[in-house]
Amino acid sequence: MISDSVTAQQVSSRGRAVVLFGRVVIGLLLPLVAYYGLRELDVDVYLALLASTLVSAVPTAVSLVRRRRLNPLSAYFTAMMLGSVVVSPVAGSTQFLLAREAVLTAVTGGWFLASAVVGRPLSYLFSRPMLEGRFRWPARWDSLWARSPRWRRMWRVSSVLFGIGALLDAALRVVFAYTLPADVVPATATTMFAITSVVLIVVTNAYYLRCGVFDRRSALYRRSMTAVS
Repeated sequence: MISDSVTAQQVSSRGRAVVLFGRVVIGLLLPLVAYYGLRELDVDVYLALLASTLVSAVPTAVSLVRRRRLNPLSAYFTAMMLGSVVVSPVAGSTQFLLAREAVLTAVTGGWFLASAVVGRPLSYLFSRPMLEGRFRWPARWDSLWARSPRWRRMWRVSSVLFGIGALLDAALRVVFAYTLPADVVPATATTMFAITSVVLIVVTNAYYLRCGVFDRRSALYRRSMTAVS
């Protein structure tokens, strides 16, 4: 019975990971397909960008309607989607519209950095629904947060890394928007986002491994006399 339970949990974890990966891929590719498809039909760059922004909202909207609740990760994507839709009609030029994601990405970077100082880091909040008790990660993260200074520090450091990565991504988006041909920017920015995400995931996971997250005897799991809320 225990073996069956573990197997079911592993299958469920893999299923959630596949679903999440699918959403990310769709969220990245759908706006690109819409933009370049409209451009092939000789639609104006500005209108094609507006349309692709609205299309990018579809996966998040469908997920929200189906689930009718938001976890931290879903809330983030919803906020990014709404921010993009709100900013787009206000944009005064094609270049600004191309660079609109830079504004939201910069806000995200600042949010990650601020969360490393105040409250619980965003990297912790985003990772918890996917990793807690899964993929050899420990369960009871609240308990670990309360008793382990190294656990808290690990997530604060990773949140800083993601914040710096987001700010660099935002800066490059602005450079691309104002220096590259308009039709090159969407594909370039999406490719850069994918590369940045992979690099950050690899770097942070290497850091988690170095901290001893998969070694229950590591200092990461030692109890502290000081409790933190």
